[in-house]
Amino acid sequence: MRHIIIGAGPSGVVAAETLRKHDPDAEIILISDEPEPPYSRMAIPYYLVGKVGEEGTYLKDPSHYNQQSISYINQRVANIDPAEKSITLADETAIHYDKCLIATGSYPVSPPIEGIDLPHVHSCWTLEDARQIASLAKEGSNVVLMGAGFIGCIILESLQLRGVNLSVIEMGDRMVPRMLDEKAGGLLKQWCVNKGVNVLTSSKITAIRENTDGSMTVALDSGESLPADLVITATGVRSNIAFLDGSGIETSDGVVVDTHLKTSADDVYAAGDVAQGKDFSTGEFHVQAIQPTATDHGRIAALNMLGKNIEHHGNINMNVLDTLGLISHSFGLWMGVEGGDSVEIYNPDAYKYMNLRFGSEDEEDVLVGASTLGMTQHIGVIRGLIESKTHLGDWKARLMQDPTRIMEAYLASTQELANLA
Repeated sequence: MRHIIIGAGPSGVVAAETLRKHDPDAEIILISDEPEPPYSRMAIPYYLVGKVGEEGTYLKDPSHYNQQSISYINQRVANIDPAEKSITLADETAIHYDKCLIATGSYPVSPPIEGIDLPHVHSCWTLEDARQIASLAKEGSNVVLMGAGFIGCIILESLQLRGVNLSVIEMGDRMVPRMLDEKAGGLLKQWCVNKGVNVLTSSKITAIRENTDGSMTVALDSGESLPADLVITATGVRSNIAFLDGSGIETSDGVVVDTHLKTSADDVYAAGDVAQGKDFSTGEFHVQAIQPTATDHGRIAALNMLGKNIEHHGNINMNVLDTLGLISHSFGLWMGVEGGDSVEIYNPDAYKYMNLRFGSEDEEDVLVGASTLGMTQHIGVIRGLIESKTHLGDWKARLMQDPTRIMEAYLASTQELANLA
């Protein structure tokens, strides 16, 4: 049995290891179009501040794949032919498969503005991007970061620790608008400003122009301009699905899959940032580009490639962010649901915020989402209550009065369930 895995990020590597664990005799081929051994993008900020070298970003020691009898190919996959059950590499080599996993992840997108292709404008997505940024983000240099979403805030800290003069431009009215509401996102902005970062929300870059000395000028829609030695774009990602054109495999925002992570083509599966997997909270299928989902997808897809018939029940949408020492979280339907109650703690002087969101109708006492800022106690309990869909009963009313009693609510509710069992 030959298994081909296209993509060597966390999803692909976990899939390869799962296949090997459950089938010692299978032939496993892992393919990546990046020249480095498989690595974690989440480790790039640590590389930028010198906490780890390039090797510290690797998911496994490079010798691991040989030890596991996993063949590793550094090449781009040009296309896949489900009818012939083969893939074609960029050098036109065709390789047959019995089962195939698409785990090609996503790629950064940048807005179509003047100067976006200048030499000192970079995304921060690959190790090569990180090398370029490290060479330009010197102490005292002027750096403009375009985007204060999740990706932008991950690299914000590493840039600030390098001692640059950092300006962050975010078109939304707050930082990480897809993770935090107006109050929490506003507090995060104030925190960063107090740490010396120039954060401009509700702002857009209209052009990036190169000066005669090699530096750049960044023009804003307000009419202001900022000097820049380096511009970093962090304005979102899209699934890597272009190579599937003409394959007949159904795609939308990503690769369309069922609850077993199988695509519309026989013996072809998809996992990670490229797959439109099931969302735990809504039951809908969409791309959920977070690493815990990617690794979970990789494991489940591999088991199904082996015929284990494992259903994917959906992943909870969750984000955890450390921005210059201020921790924020969001879980599930953090923005709430129609007809559902909510309760919040808001202490701007202490940079503390919590919002608990409850369901509606027959789930009116079920915690369906939450977001926090500057509060790190009992975070696992919040996530556990959301994932277990525990009915809180009378404890909902108590939490509406004091949401910090979340641990008491958890213990009381789980004990009640144990007594009923």
